[in-house]
Amino acid sequence: MTDQIRIVEMGPRDGLQNEKTPVSVEARIVFVEALVAAGLNTVEVGAFVSPKAIPQMASSDQVLRGVGHIKDAEFHVLVPNEKGYDAARAAGAKVVSVFAAASEGFSRANINCSIAESIERFKPVLARAKADGVKVRGYISCVLGCPFDGEIKPKAVADLAMTLWDLGCYEISLGDTIGVGTPLKAREMLRAVGAELPVANLAMHFHDTYGQALANLYAGMEEGVRVIDAAAGGLGGCPYAPGATGNVATEDVVYMLEGMGVKTGVDMDRLLATTNEVATLLGRPPVSRVTSALNAKRKRLS
Repeated sequence: MTDQIRIVEMGPRDGLQNEKTPVSVEARIVFVEALVAAGLNTVEVGAFVSPKAIPQMASSDQVLRGVGHIKDAEFHVLVPNEKGYDAARAAGAKVVSVFAAASEGFSRANINCSIAESIERFKPVLARAKADGVKVRGYISCVLGCPFDGEIKPKAVADLAMTLWDLGCYEISLGDTIGVGTPLKAREMLRAVGAELPVANLAMHFHDTYGQALANLYAGMEEGVRVIDAAAGGLGGCPYAPGATGNVATEDVVYMLEGMGVKTGVDMDRLLATTNEVATLLGRPPVSRVTSALNAKRKRLS
């Protein structure tokens, strides 16, 4: 449990894409710069998707170019197909992400195709990425439950993870998209996936809708998973799951890990300042419990 944990910061992409308030390219670049300055060296900065479908991610090429001067950091971008891959590569992408759902209902609602069809869409992306020397990360949505299909069997997640692995994804991020999972179910799912591919190449992407994300992450750490996706301030949600909150807050994850003696390399003061700045831009307080507590403490002491 004292091993180093790698945090993949999702705020600028998975977070902002589900926020109603649009954020300018300039502000998104400053957001990424501040996250890296706080010690978060792996950041997903945008998505090369249709601006009509997700206007919050418009001009992701400008964001990626705008952070190109930052050294010692790895920037990821989401690409749904070859068109997105072409645009990402033109903007200098070195790591891209593809995505699939563990449930047919969510796949059809989210990207209007079956799971099998979604895989066919990004197969060419993986083939080209391999030829170009570009790393590909794979996301699986709804690993612990779906708003349309209900409970998801661990074997379905494991089978899909193995497909992504066989196609060339270097890491598989397992997403509890609607945040319905609980620790024993998270453990069961991770054991099923871990029986098929190396645990060292798995990541946990847990939303906190029912307040279970930290407990689920702890269960996953007990299973040996050492990569955690999180979003500063708990930004985001899921447009296809009413009431779903954002990814687990980065501050909450850092507070838990550091309290356990697990080094994250994150400067909490800088992260707190970054989250507060973004919250001001969005016009709402952060949902992070740790941020709320630290803000209240500082206000009391000032």
